[in-house]
Amino acid sequence: MEFEFNTVAIAFGMTLFAGLATGIGSTIAFFAKRTNTKFLALSLGFSAGVMIYVSLVEIFQKAKDVLILDHGEVTGTWYTVISFFGGILFIAIIDKIIPSFENPHEVKKIEDLKGEKPVDKKLMRMGMFSALAIGIHNFPEGLATFAAALADPTIAIPIAVAIAIHNIPEGIAVSVPIYYATGSRKKAFFYSFISGLAEPVGALIGFVLIYSFLGLNNTVFGVLFGGVAGIMVFISLDELLPTAEEYGEHHIAVYGLIAGMAVMALSLLLFL
Repeated sequence: MEFEFNTVAIAFGMTLFAGLATGIGSTIAFFAKRTNTKFLALSLGFSAGVMIYVSLVEIFQKAKDVLILDHGEVTGTWYTVISFFGGILFIAIIDKIIPSFENPHEVKKIEDLKGEKPVDKKLMRMGMFSALAIGIHNFPEGLATFAAALADPTIAIPIAVAIAIHNIPEGIAVSVPIYYATGSRKKAFFYSFISGLAEPVGALIGFVLIYSFLGLNNTVFGVLFGGVAGIMVFISLDELLPTAEEYGEHHIAVYGLIAGMAVMALSLLLFL
């Protein structure tokens, strides 16, 4: 199974765009006076809706189709299901090894840190560990975005936008404590930017490993996409929706979730 250069370039471009959205969160943190909880809850719910729908309806099915081609209906379906839950296990292990008190998905609001004294070592440590934790999370997210774009370039843009929305609060989580610890917007933006670069790096490493050591046959392709579907569903259920809930806007998050599913469904229907 071969991919055209343009398809690979689009996949990398979408992954880079999604990763660098941490910089958007950083910028919002510098110029907003208060956290817009309704906007973030709606956006995170929308992102979760996009990712859940495309994972279960599109990516999972593509994985199943190619695995059935090589292994028959029964064995191919088993491989797909195992790959799906393998992806969930993979991202869950990564999430587990990060200490909960440094978890980048703990909600942080802009106004919570106003008035903190500059050069606060505790705040600096919080920001640096958040950047590291987000970087670790972003490796599999980068691979997931890249692989989904390879599977079907027509779904690359909505997936990248969903991941980008997901990364905005992460940019806030990194930049706010570093800014109030150092008083430097440049340092806060730099570390936020670097944490986002882990996504295209994750995509690049995955691409090199697949082509150099495994070869991209139907079985590798199917197992990879089954795993990607699992990763995206876990991110949505474990990170996006709980974060939206923590912003205190339950119904708005649910409306965003449904809207995300509807938009994703419509976009797939337009390319039938």
